[in-house]
Amino acid sequence: MSERIKAIVQTRYGSVDDLELGEIIKPVPGADEVLVRVHAASVHPDIWHAITGLPYVMRIMGSGLFKPKEPVPGIDMAGHVESVGKDVTRFQPGDEVFGEVVHGNQWKNGGAYAELVAVSEAKLALKPPNISFEEAAAAGTAGLIAVNNLRGRVQPGQKVVVNGAGGGVGMFAIQISKAHGAEVTGVDNTEKLDLLRSLGADHVVDYTRQDFTQNGPQYDLMIDVVGSHPFSDYRRVLTPDATYVLIGHDGFGKSAGRWVGSIRRFLKLLVLSPFVSQNIATSYAEPDEDPLNTVRVLLETGGITPIVSHTYLLAEVPEAIRHMVEGNPVGRIVISLISTD
Repeated sequence: MSERIKAIVQTRYGSVDDLELGEIIKPVPGADEVLVRVHAASVHPDIWHAITGLPYVMRIMGSGLFKPKEPVPGIDMAGHVESVGKDVTRFQPGDEVFGEVVHGNQWKNGGAYAELVAVSEAKLALKPPNISFEEAAAAGTAGLIAVNNLRGRVQPGQKVVVNGAGGGVGMFAIQISKAHGAEVTGVDNTEKLDLLRSLGADHVVDYTRQDFTQNGPQYDLMIDVVGSHPFSDYRRVLTPDATYVLIGHDGFGKSAGRWVGSIRRFLKLLVLSPFVSQNIATSYAEPDEDPLNTVRVLLETGGITPIVSHTYLLAEVPEAIRHMVEGNPVGRIVISLISTD
């Protein structure tokens, strides 16, 4: 009989209440895969989209048309190597690693909310010894997005604004921008302003009290995590040759967009781009041959520090996701799998 392991199982698109702690067959790593015993996994917005099946476009992008192709949610994780495939050269049993489970499209389940997961060797990096498994799990997707979008774009002396600075990507964007010598403004709600200051933001704006696009300084670079305004509003606070980067976090519930989500906004910007003086970034910045290793180096040297605010157990995944959606956490939420008994 095949060995079975504990996992969070999703059999249909729906709410977090449809998730159940169950058992799956122990995964077997392919030739270029690593079997990782998961110690921690992160909770971030893409998880909610994968569970609900919204926006619908994600289903034809590989998530599964009528039900999830992969029954176990979770994308980012950290743990130690249990075994390796025959073609794996970079890792060996016992190594502590972190990374992403899926390739490309993040709007689908990856299998990280389980005791064991098979991961492509290319999607892993060694966990820095100076950070915990929980911190490493919180650094995968958010760190990669921040690194890929800021590389080659942020310069010393620039004025940078991060809209949605209190989320995973925003927190790293502040730290990376400061490390490059930029003057950084972070925009988020009242509860997160002290966090933004602690991360190094020179200025903070409470969007519940002030619309930063109405007045204020002119910015050389805008990292727009949340897409809360039309581009015409942003232009008021961008220099003529500024760079605008839309990360495109889709909201929850009705704000998620039923059909195509933020893809519509990206397409509009692509059409608009030739007609404005600002550089509208519609793709990643300078290519990085191994961006996860860049994240690893930043973690190891203190260039970025993940802030974990809440930790839940594997059986508590529904509560953890509900907390992300409704609780306005000040920091990242992670799932601990060190003990699932």
